[in-house]
Order: sequence, then C-alpha cells, then structure tokens
Amino acid sequence: MIAQILVVDDDPIQRRLLKNALERNDHVVHLAENGLIGLEFLQHGGDQINVIVLDLLMPEMDGLSFLLAIREAGIETPVIVQTGQGGIETVVQAMRAGAFDFVVKPVSPERIAASVSNALMLGRKEGRGKTGRRSRSGSTTFNDIVSASPDMLRVIDLAQRAAQSSIPVVLEGESGVGKELIARAIQSASDRAGKPFITVNCGAIPHNLVESVLFGHEKGAFVGATDRHTGKFAEADGGTLFLDEIGNLPLDVQVKLLRAVQQGEIETVGSATTQKVDVRLISATNKDLIEEVREGRFREDLYYRLNVFPITIPALRRRKEDIPHLARVFAERFSHEQKLPRPVAVGSAAMALLTAHDWPGNIRELENAIFRAVVLAQTEELSDADFPQIAAQLPEFRSAELRAAAAVSAAISRAPETHRTVTSPFNLPVPEGFIGMPLQPPRPDPRALLAAAYPSSSNVIVSTDTAGEVRKLADVEEELIRFALKFYRGQMSQVARKLGIGRSTLYRKLKDYGIDPDNPLREAA
Repeated sequence: MIAQILVVDDDPIQRRLLKNALERNDHVVHLAENGLIGLEFLQHGGDQINVIVLDLLMPEMDGLSFLLAIREAGIETPVIVQTGQGGIETVVQAMRAGAFDFVVKPVSPERIAASVSNALMLGRKEGRGKTGRRSRSGSTTFNDIVSASPDMLRVIDLAQRAAQSSIPVVLEGESGVGKELIARAIQSASDRAGKPFITVNCGAIPHNLVESVLFGHEKGAFVGATDRHTGKFAEADGGTLFLDEIGNLPLDVQVKLLRAVQQGEIETVGSATTQKVDVRLISATNKDLIEEVREGRFREDLYYRLNVFPITIPALRRRKEDIPHLARVFAERFSHEQKLPRPVAVGSAAMALLTAHDWPGNIRELENAIFRAVVLAQTEELSDADFPQIAAQLPEFRSAELRAAAAVSAAISRAPETHRTVTSPFNLPVPEGFIGMPLQPPRPDPRALLAAAYPSSSNVIVSTDTAGEVRKLADVEEELIRFALKFYRGQMSQVARKLGIGRSTLYRKLKDYGIDPDNPLREAA
C-alpha cells in the first residue's frame, strides 16, 4: 500500500535518510523540521497523512509536546517515535502520550519499513492478518511470529536459513521467549513440512523413564512394562523431534542420544536390535550448555553434535519494541476467542505500563497478563488499571489508592503510640486524626495491599550502629538488597535494575551475604 508519511525531525541528515528509506517502498514522504511546523502541516490539509515518524528531541516543540497537541486536536494518525537518547522512561512517556511504536536511532531501513507497515495495517483495521493464530493447516509459520525488534528479526533470518537443511539446531533463551514457536516455524518452512512434529519436555519426565519415553520399550522390558511402547524418536520418523530443556537429560540417556544423532539408529529398551530413524533434531535450553559441560553435567561430544547451528532468542526485556505489537496481537486474538462483539484495544496508559515492565516470564507472562485483562475487561479499551499486578511492581504506576494507603502508613509510623486507633480496610491501625477518612474506598485496589506490606517504618536503613558509630558499608548493602528483594517480590530483573547493578552481580552478592531470595528477611545461617 502506498502511504502518505510525515517525517518530523530537526536533523536534516536524518530526514533525508528516512525519506530515502521510506521512498524505497513507494511511500510519499513529507518533511517537517520541528514539531510546530509538523503540527501546522497537519492542521492545514494533513488529513491525507497515514503515518507520522516523530523525533522526540527537537527545539521549539519536542516530540512529547507534539504528541499531546495532536491528540488534543483529535488527530488519531499512528505515530512512530524515534529515540536516540534517554532510557525506557522516555519511551514510556511517549507510549503514554499515545505513540503507536518506537524505534531506536540509528534505525535500519528494514526496521522503519516494518514499523510503518504495522501502523498501516492498524489504520486499515487489518491487524488481524498477523495475530499469531495458526494457519488453516494448523501449522505455525514465520508469518505467525510477531516482531519488530532488529535482534528478533535476525533470529528469524537465522531460523529461515536453518530450515533449508536438516542441520541440528539448538535454540537458547530464557523460559517463555518462544523457542517452541521458532522450532515449529522451522519445521513448516523445511522439506519436512506436514510430517510429524513431536515435542518432548526433558525436564518434565522422571529420570528413570526418559530412555523409555525417547526410544520406547518392549513388553516385559522392566517391571510395569505390560505392553510394547513406541518412543518419541520412532513417532517423529520422517519429521522433527523437538527436545525442550535438553540440559536436563540424564548422562546415561545422553549416550544413547549421541548414537541416534551420529548414526540415525535407536535401540528400544529390552530389545537387542537397532532401528533406523530419519529425524530432524531441534533442541532448546534455558541453561548455559557449555557451563554444563564444564561442570560434567552434559557430555562434551553430544554438545558439539547438537550445537551445530545455535540460535539465541533474546529476552523480551531486551527487545521492548516488540511489546506494543505483541500486546495488540494478543488483545485481538483473545477478544476473538472470547467472542466479544468488538476487539478490545490496548490504551496508551496500559501500553506505557506494559512497555515499562521487565517481563521476567517473557512472552508467556505478557500473553497471560493480556488474557486475564481481556477476560475481565469492563470497557472496549484496556487501561493501566486492568493490570494491577504489573502496576504494583512499578512505583511510578501505582494508583491513587495505593498512594493514599502509603500516606496512612507513613502517618502511623510518625504518630505517638498513645493515639487512639481504629482498623482500616487494609487492617492497618489509623491515628485518631484519620477517623474522618472513608473506611471503604469506592473500588478497593488490590495494589494497595502492597503498601500495607511495606509500611514506611520498614523503609528505613539506619546509618549508625548501637554504639553510635557509622555502620560498615557491607552491612548497609546487605540490608538494602534484602529490602529490595522483599519490595519487588523476588523479581530479580527488577531488583537489579532498581539497585543499578547487573543480574550476575546481584546473584553474586546474594551468595556472598547468604541471602535466600525466596525469604530475604531470614537471617543467614
């Protein structure tokens, strides 16, 4: 589709680069050197503009002011913001102001083209074309993978190349990043499409049954083997076997797996003969396999047999530009599955909240959060209030009720013990001066419970010891880490980010101080 695109940027070189990149796709590009000129263009005949590409840092009128101005003017054109400076806070502000997507400078022509294409689909109400649903054949293709991140686009490119052969592939990444989705797309794009795709979660099978599950067993091979059982390798013959969490395989089973990979032969438990199989092997792990090899938990020869074509899938917090697209896709899919009369949209405040969160559970966590919000939605647009569990982990998104509860708690900690108290809705003692406050908020917010769990009296780190001397830095650091773990409910990514340290540094300090992340306030033994 040929579109009219307005580029608002004060950098003439950047304007020229964007113009050239967009015109390659036959779009018509209009240029504005700052927000005021761009706003004037839209107010005088800008109805034909389909997409706006907006820089955030500009003189006279910056990007955020421009966003607010066009929304006040009732202009609903999708806006893609560019950010070269500032962190996620700047992006969150832009999403809250109504931005459709964001890109990081310097942006590649492929990335800006993909973002414009997604914005055009939204404008034409054709976002359903890529909702992550399965195709009519029931298989998953690369077209079902929603992404605008350069890192993820590289993953897709590698996976498409891997699909052209039967080379063993190892998919690395945290739980929930979509390893099985990539594996299924590889199968669908290969010459084994339509053949069996068998999945095995190696971490969910008892160790004494792994060999039987993978290779099968004969009747009477062991106690309880009352019938002959066909293993997963035989079921996948001619197709693909996906071994999830392969790092959990017992060492004795790894020996048999090595033979199957090297020679294409398997031997069922209780049989003296071998069976030839033609299986494409795709493995997945959330562990560092080379570290497992060093520790003797994974065979080195098997590692090099499997790790021929490794593909690392980045965590969602490393590709936050995917969050807006995924959120819209999930909201539309679940609206369809719930048979709602109209798809539920994701509002700007909700999008800002979702973009700010680190998503330790990755795409799976985001998908579940959207599902819950759609099921419980009272309106046709989700707001930040529809994600209370997420907002509770981000102080900047806490509700007015939560702040009020925190104020009550702070006042209590300062009040003399002789004050008469009553019980508040959150089971907090309330000083006499607060009796006039309503005892029941109009809509109790479960996030307020967080304030009750962390009264300000526990939010104090004393700088001197009982002798009046300054405490050791290590003691203060340990206490701060314990508090942060409790405050952020053990979310390691959140704790590390707020403390300003890396996750590896955080784990090292937990070990040094003997802190149990599941029970941070317990004293070390």
